[in-house]
Amino acid sequence: MLKIENVSKSYAKSPVKAVDGLNLEVKDGEIFGFLGPNGAGKSTTIKMITGILNSDSGNIEINGINLKRDPIKAKMTIGYVPDEHNTYDKLTGNEYLNFMGEMYDVPQKTLEERKTKYLRLFHLEENANEQIKSYSHGMKQKILVIGALVHEPKLWILDEPLTGLDPESAYELKKLMREHADNGNTVFFSSHVIDVVEKVCDRVAIINHGKLIAVDTLANLKKDKTVSLEKIFLDITNENNIESVYGSKL
Repeated sequence: MLKIENVSKSYAKSPVKAVDGLNLEVKDGEIFGFLGPNGAGKSTTIKMITGILNSDSGNIEINGINLKRDPIKAKMTIGYVPDEHNTYDKLTGNEYLNFMGEMYDVPQKTLEERKTKYLRLFHLEENANEQIKSYSHGMKQKILVIGALVHEPKLWILDEPLTGLDPESAYELKKLMREHADNGNTVFFSSHVIDVVEKVCDRVAIINHGKLIAVDTLANLKKDKTVSLEKIFLDITNENNIESVYGSKL
């Protein structure tokens, strides 16, 4: 579903690469966790996958489509929930979802069915005709989630999606993530809430200083079942060398 080959990215004011020679493959039908401390390169990587930023080198393929050669076709397969609430605040929730449906060529009948389903699921039916600028933080997060789902993307990218959600909505979102993956799609999930990553993800990658330092199933990462993913993450990122922690490359 997602193939990243030798991708690097630098910013003009920094001599250090934000992402340095990243290679990663994410499979169909899995929830893939993407972890790293602040400044590790997570957001830069996600922005390159979504086409918001161009990589300096390397290639990205989404569902077999090269992002550089056919960016529109590649982006049509993505649903993206950013870590910032970048919405059109003067639109109502309904108008925003209609706009997203039109952008992704969702048939009107299908769009209405999906809007009804997700607005009900996240308890936004009564607020759908209110301007987004009147929404709370959590409500804005919900409308972004719905907007990223109306076209049933092959690759659903979630960057800190649980921020601001009430427990019930967070639970429903995690259920949707599992259902989306079980239907043959892929969920790429970045979060600082490591216990949630541990519960919902099939595989996990850890990035630090722009380099991928671990990628594996949770079972393989947690060879000692008494050790939490949080402890493994802290050990790896603090040492910045998985070999010094576990003796061999994962």
